[in-house]
Parts: sequence; structure tokens; C-alpha cells
Amino acid sequence: MKKLLENPWFKLATNVYALIGLFFVVWMVFLDTNSLLIYLNLERKLSELERQKATLERDIALDKKTLLQLNDSIELERYAREKYNMKRKNEDVYLIEYTESAQ
Repeated sequence: MKKLLENPWFKLATNVYALIGLFFVVWMVFLDTNSLLIYLNLERKLSELERQKATLERDIALDKKTLLQLNDSIELERYAREKYNMKRKNEDVYLIEYTESAQ
């Protein structure tokens, strides 16, 4: 029994300050509303949203460029023909769809 009481690990395990410190660490990492796990999850979501923001900003820049090009009536007509398959009154439009050939 005397050997057990003199063991440094036993002294550390029965130290009140060590137990309180261990409880505090476990509380802050796992149980608190601002725990480390929640913080890491929020950081992951934030980085995902920042990537999404960068993608959307690139899309906005492309749309602004397209809008500037559509101010010209010739470009507007070309865009309507390509994207929406529009035509003039006296024209016929044929849509050709390519399918993979069976080999």
C-alpha cells in the first residue's frame, strides 16, 4: 500500500487540481456550447462557403461580361439564336442532335 501511495501516477490521479484541470479540458473540448468539435465543424463550413462565394463571384463576372456584350444588337441577336433557338420570321431552324454511334 505504501508503494501505491508513493507512485507518481497515483499522486497525480488523486491531486485535486489535476482532476479539476482534466474536468475543465474535457468540458471545453466536448461538452461546452463553444466546444472544440463545434468550432472545427464551423471552420469546415466556413471554408466551404468561401469556396462557394469565389465560384459565385466568377459567375457574376461572366454574367456582367455577357451583359456588356448584349448591349450591341448584333450580339443580342446572336445570343438569342444560340441559346434560345430563336429565328426570324422568314427562316427555318433545324436542330441537329448528335448521338453516339453504336460500335
